[in-house]
Amino acid sequence: MWASDAYVVPMLEKLPGAIGQALSGVRAGLDDIVFNTVGLRGGHGTLQLTSLAFADHAPIPQRYTADGEGLSPPLAWTGVPAGVAELVLIVEDADSPTPHPLVHAIAVDLPPEDGHLAEGAWPSPDHEGLALHAGRNSYLQAAWLPPDPPPGHGPHRYAFQLYALAEGEALGETPGRDALVEAIRARAVASGLLIGTYERGDGSIPVGDAPAVAAG
Repeated sequence: MWASDAYVVPMLEKLPGAIGQALSGVRAGLDDIVFNTVGLRGGHGTLQLTSLAFADHAPIPQRYTADGEGLSPPLAWTGVPAGVAELVLIVEDADSPTPHPLVHAIAVDLPPEDGHLAEGAWPSPDHEGLALHAGRNSYLQAAWLPPDPPPGHGPHRYAFQLYALAEGEALGETPGRDALVEAIRARAVASGLLIGTYERGDGSIPVGDAPAVAAG
């Protein structure tokens, strides 16, 4: 299920735009995503991670956000080196108004070869997803958390981070960020990064665009 009986996903689009504007300077920071905090060994390789839905550092279509159908976007990767045991993927919001980046999705046990994830691979609201070994997002759900930035907060950067892991101890049934980071530190041999953006306006109407009011 997407939401358990004990937890309801908060919908940030309902926040007033003034709150988003007030929090505009409060951001986790790109320096704190896994890709920029995990120390990797010498000789680490590079994976090419792409999406048919958006280019690197370009806007994520509304279809894949809380303002649309909320599906997870399609992804593809190449450059996986020989001898890899599995691929793992984590998606984080570098600009969430939280102490650390918000985890939107985790996937583990991806095939150790060049490949892809189809649109809607992760479970998400009203979508069951495909056969995917998902880890826990920041709402403790093994699912895709659609981008849902506060109105007026400005652009958010969503970091899709792919890692190729060598043989090692298997991850649990629904691993979270900490378990994934430990595995990456111990076993990663190559990595790739794709960033998509999404932004909500504050919903206000500029004075010059306000409709004229007829005199009574």
